[in-house]
Amino acid sequence: MAGFGQVITAMVTPMDRTLAVDFVRAAALAKRLVESGSDGLVVCGTTGESPTLSDEEKVRMFSTVREAVGGRAKVIAGTGTYDTAHSIHLTREAERAGCDGVLLVNPYYNKPSQEGLYRHFKAVAESTHLPVMLYNIQGRTSVNCEPATIARLAQIRNIVAVKEASGNLDQMSQIRKLTPPEFHLYSGDDSLTLPLLAVGGTGVVSVASHLVGGEIKSMIQAHQAGDVRRALAAHLRLWPLFKVIFITTNPTPIKAALALAGFDVGGLRLPLIEVTAREREQIGAVLRELALIPVAA
Repeated sequence: MAGFGQVITAMVTPMDRTLAVDFVRAAALAKRLVESGSDGLVVCGTTGESPTLSDEEKVRMFSTVREAVGGRAKVIAGTGTYDTAHSIHLTREAERAGCDGVLLVNPYYNKPSQEGLYRHFKAVAESTHLPVMLYNIQGRTSVNCEPATIARLAQIRNIVAVKEASGNLDQMSQIRKLTPPEFHLYSGDDSLTLPLLAVGGTGVVSVASHLVGGEIKSMIQAHQAGDVRRALAAHLRLWPLFKVIFITTNPTPIKAALALAGFDVGGLRLPLIEVTAREREQIGAVLRELALIPVAA
């Protein structure tokens, strides 16, 4: 199966003043991201506030983004939940909507065993023809999909990648060692993209690419071309941004950053809340340092 590319943006879900999903703004954002370096878009993932979106909103977002980008980028639907049957339902809806793949997060809250994780992901993958990217993030789900389990899952025909957000390079190295070369390993943290490339990673599922997608892609391509110094320089330049957009719960800072950069995507649904004045100042300072907003902004 074809890959998803190097830079995949975990896209925010724009909201209007009443906190209804702004589908017109979502289409505009999707086009903007593709034009600025994104090879793919994750729609209705955690950055897209998936826990507070209805199934109807999610399916309409899948269709909206698919129509907006056409064939210019991969559209990867966030269809993973803590209920296998519900995940299968959303995955089938994503396939009907014309998506290019699905992102399946570890089932959260109910804390399945490794065998439970395996059977969950296997059941969802077998329900679709779409390629599947696993999403391993213990910090949000309370369970770690261990490298041996990911290796078992990589043997399933359409499970083709993992977004690895453990923050543990040893675990990432072990996944790379245990899986075939055609299985793609993506960083789930912008700040770990470059280190992960060094141990066999493909690219990143990025939040920072809302603002610097082209620079992130250049960093990846420099590393792949053997220009390690240029890749490191790019990483160090962008590192303050990678950190500041996670000073509080994602996607709160990136929505604030987009507004400061002139592309307002609206507010957040509870229980998420807006950034504080101090957090907005910190975000603005980094954006000015990177010339993403005027010095006087």
